[in-house]
Amino acid sequence: MSHQTDIKRITAPEIARRKGGEPIVVLTAYHAQSARLLDPHVDILMVGDSLGMVMHGLETTVPVPLDLMIAHAQAVMRASERALVVVDMPFGSYEESPAVAFRSAARIMKETGCGAVKLEGGVSMAETIAYLTGRGIPVMGHIGMTPQAVNQLGGFAARGRHRAEWSRFEEDAIAVAGSGAFSMVIEAVAEPLAARITQEVRIPTIGIGASAACDGQVLVLEDMLGLTPRVPKFVKEYAQLRVAVEDAVKAYARDVRARTFPSEEHTYPVLDEAPRTAKKNEFSVG
Repeated sequence: MSHQTDIKRITAPEIARRKGGEPIVVLTAYHAQSARLLDPHVDILMVGDSLGMVMHGLETTVPVPLDLMIAHAQAVMRASERALVVVDMPFGSYEESPAVAFRSAARIMKETGCGAVKLEGGVSMAETIAYLTGRGIPVMGHIGMTPQAVNQLGGFAARGRHRAEWSRFEEDAIAVAGSGAFSMVIEAVAEPLAARITQEVRIPTIGIGASAACDGQVLVLEDMLGLTPRVPKFVKEYAQLRVAVEDAVKAYARDVRARTFPSEEHTYPVLDEAPRTAKKNEFSVG
């Protein structure tokens, strides 16, 4: 898409300065069409590795490769011009060492033009976050329920439901903030814990299944639009597009079988005059 010169992208430092201010609006975007629609209304477009489950039918995010994240992020960048684009680092692309993480993150940023990367983990990833941020790569952290650790956790379940667990998550949050991350996602933790962490750290917290007290919120776009058949407890469905899509497809199938589509208005008549130059987009298809 053409980019207007008077529109500037939101940057990671700008998001960091929003701590305690106007709530930060975040939604996932996996392709150009959704990015184009969301861009004027959100602060951050998150190219999450959840795309493996939503777009590719995977059971978890674990199998998602780096190349796939880059391909989707390139599409989102091409179709947006205002929102900060943050790209998830997939499982296996950063855990081995800070140096491996840097190579993966540098490749993501060079090949997509995104403004930041996101990685999961707290205390265990503090050294890596510091290594990346010290070398010019803005990092968003991710604590609480970390989907890439689903095999170790034994499933997708809320965290911090018992107060005895809180100190561990608080330590994770403090480590992420202290390592130079510009913000952090807090996923699927007890509401009082998320609110407490938000008060304790100096960087913005982005809640998903956490607390309205967080500095911002993120949801998977397809979940909040009602496109997925089953959604987590923390999702509010702002539309029921799955029903609308099914109804539209049924109507299309009915018209095709009845030979009522295409009708005259959707076909090209024979012209007696000399051939003319086709108008732009006249022959475009979906």
